[in-house]
Amino acid sequence: MRFVLLLAILLTSAPPAKGGVEEVHYPTPFDGRPRHIWVRTPAVPADTANLLVAFDALDFLGEIPLPAMLDSLERAGRIPPTVAVLVDDSTGVTRQKDLANRKAFADWLCDGVVLWVRAHYKVARDPHRAATCGTSAGGLAAAFIAFERPDVFGNAVSLSGAFWRNAEAKGSPPWEWLTGQVAASPRKDVRFVLDVGEKETTGVLGGTGPSILAANRRLRDALKAKGYDLVYVEAKGGTHSPESWTLRLPPALAAVNRQPPRSAAARP
Repeated sequence: MRFVLLLAILLTSAPPAKGGVEEVHYPTPFDGRPRHIWVRTPAVPADTANLLVAFDALDFLGEIPLPAMLDSLERAGRIPPTVAVLVDDSTGVTRQKDLANRKAFADWLCDGVVLWVRAHYKVARDPHRAATCGTSAGGLAAAFIAFERPDVFGNAVSLSGAFWRNAEAKGSPPWEWLTGQVAASPRKDVRFVLDVGEKETTGVLGGTGPSILAANRRLRDALKAKGYDLVYVEAKGGTHSPESWTLRLPPALAAVNRQPPRSAAARP
């Protein structure tokens, strides 16, 4: 009896399981610049894990604690065990060259980084079990890369996505290039989760471009018109800030993993 009581005490007092996080060496640069990449492994064991690729790694390792969120969601059974790959995209112009509708970056990620991760970690190959994730320009990249490469990523999670942007990192009109591509293309086998704050109403570039909220609404409408698997949220009181994204990201991650999962037979 004493042994049973002691075991119960030990189990209930043990710290929650945590996934590991390590910086890894990925040998192939993009645009001539090596990239810092971190990999978070699951807190819950799995034969094969889902794959999540997140942009702006330093934000997700700091102000928006993605690894801890994944730990909690896995323990609660709200998401499957997940390997998360966090890519450092720097700042300023360099960041936009990665994240603003760049086909070359999408291919570098899908044909290089993802293949490397698959060779070193037990992750599923099924696109339905792979997702992109980001905020602001990273949210744009998440949606664009899944749209561009549904053979690799079947899910995208975007918070406050900068969908006002033109193609190939251009900061000039015509605006909302990705929305136009969605409207002009056949539906692809991608599930989108778009979350935008209701207070993101200021036009970009000093008011010369659309607001984040307006651009997200138009992308929502284009996706709905094409029959996409879509979760769209306008967060009450939501702003364009890490503090707001920290509150909004866990339900968005749960939403992209919601049941029922899609099968190959459901693909268009």
